[in-house]
Amino acid sequence: MHRWTRWTLSGAAVVALAAGLLAIGTAAGSPPLEPTGPAATGPSSPGTGSIADLQRDVGRRPGDHTAWSDLGLAYVEQARVSADPTLYDKAAGAFERSLEVRPRDNDAALTGRATLAAARHDFAGALALTDASLAVNAYSPTTWAVRSDALTELGRYDEARDAVQRLLDLSPDGVDALTRASYVLELRGDVPRARELLVQAAEAAGRPADRAFAHFYLGELAWNEGDLDAAAAAFEQGLVEDPDSAQLAAGRAKVLAAGGDVQAALEEYGRVVERLPAPEHLVAFGELLESTGRTADAEEQYAVVRAVQQLYAANGQDVDTELALFEADHGDPQAALDSAAKAYAKRGQAVLTQDAYAWALHAAGRSKEALPVARAASRLGLRSPVLAYHLGVIEAAAGDREAARAALQRALDLNPAFNPLQAPAARTLLDSLSR
Repeated sequence: MHRWTRWTLSGAAVVALAAGLLAIGTAAGSPPLEPTGPAATGPSSPGTGSIADLQRDVGRRPGDHTAWSDLGLAYVEQARVSADPTLYDKAAGAFERSLEVRPRDNDAALTGRATLAAARHDFAGALALTDASLAVNAYSPTTWAVRSDALTELGRYDEARDAVQRLLDLSPDGVDALTRASYVLELRGDVPRARELLVQAAEAAGRPADRAFAHFYLGELAWNEGDLDAAAAAFEQGLVEDPDSAQLAAGRAKVLAAGGDVQAALEEYGRVVERLPAPEHLVAFGELLESTGRTADAEEQYAVVRAVQQLYAANGQDVDTELALFEADHGDPQAALDSAAKAYAKRGQAVLTQDAYAWALHAAGRSKEALPVARAASRLGLRSPVLAYHLGVIEAAAGDREAARAALQRALDLNPAFNPLQAPAARTLLDSLSR
């Protein structure tokens, strides 16, 4: 399954490459971008206290609109790290209280609502809320960070790039800015510069959670390039910073599996899903189980995926893209297509949404319709073995053997062990097309 939007925590950093790092697309007429001045600060920066501390704050100061907004942001963050979407309603209530206390010029609450909307995958709603917040305070790095996320997930990549550049201008030494700039570059296939930004973020971050986050995505970059040693090193370093991170432990598990230590990987995944039964971890565990012939055990994990996705949906989260990919691979092709079509109608210019829609169309037997959508998903140059595999399978089903061979070979060149089920399938199909 594709990774979800990057969410970072605030932190301090020192960066030497802020100037011009996002000066991409100049051949298409976009001017080089540079920071315009020193970092500005605003009232939208998230609070750093625990939920219990923030609850005490609002109890002591119920008329403090900023305290209510900080509590709402803490609920959103806790929902992310715990995979507990029931906290979203608590976050919404806190932001509502903040707006009741201060109905006008309350950019903190508006940005909080935008953060919640983005967490629920309502990216159009998040974008509208950042518009309203920026009309009050145009100098909040937090608001520009959420805006860049929303634009990215809607497939409005040029605007997202501009928003990230604005974020860099306001906060050139911020972890939020560096990691989002890294993703802008990664989406366009510029892995070396994406990696360089993440390294700087990891080195300069002031908090262990921020350093762990940067190391996780350094591991993901290395994984997508097939560099298992670098991926393992990044995940292990992240676990030094945050030993309880299920995300990093899952990264370690997939590297163990790719390196041939399947039993250790299964044990690691078992601990991960017991601690954090997020869909991406459950699917990865299930697929590794399935690859070893433990089909019944895999189906148990897939059943939990469906239950968790239902819980997310019941708490207002849009899971159409994730559900489409899951059902296309492990369930009902028509259900996959229904979910993918809904996601495509809302954010059909986003490459990951296009990939999910194309894959669902293919699963439903409509590969010729899927082909132009799958090709569009590769337009930015994202170096993803999963996207290349999907494209290759669809090219083959649509009858273009040469294009299929090229895409499948690209997937395996990037990472020959990118998935315990799909990588062997890619090799089998490639062999058949080469005869």
